[in-house]
Amino acid sequence: MKLIYETHATTGDNENGIATGWLPGELSAAGRQQARELGERRRGVDVVFSSDLRRAVETVELAGLGVRHFLDWRLRECNYGALNGAPRDALEPRVERVATPFPDGQSYGDVLELTRSFVADLKRWCDDRVVLVVAHSANRWSLEHLFGSRAPLEQLVADGVNWQPGWVYEV
Repeated sequence: MKLIYETHATTGDNENGIATGWLPGELSAAGRQQARELGERRRGVDVVFSSDLRRAVETVELAGLGVRHFLDWRLRECNYGALNGAPRDALEPRVERVATPFPDGQSYGDVLELTRSFVADLKRWCDDRVVLVVAHSANRWSLEHLFGSRAPLEQLVADGVNWQPGWVYEV
């Protein structure tokens, strides 16, 4: 299976330094344009799976790919618990949250296990397809750990967000 991963497009919270977490989020004007560009570069995928959080769903809707789109809660961003919607700096140092959950939330290790579960199901459902996944930074770190560089999750989290127009994994 060819798995193409894209992070949801830019939100107002991203632009304002807010850690949205499990809150829905809304794409900014720049994000809406990015979503349309994602659609142009990802023509030819067979199916799309995304987080069920609004910012990821909106990204896929605006991409207009014309293929089936499934929502999966396991693709949500890390639940920052009491820090959902807090200034991004309040999450630092994030590397401490790889094994220890955010207050009333999840750890990045929890997201890794949910992502691993999602991919196991994806292998059964879509083994011979080109699959686009639209989700969040925590999921990308998990996929990179599992199928990309295979770097330790701690290193990927410490390195932070380094956006690019998608990542491709052979699963």
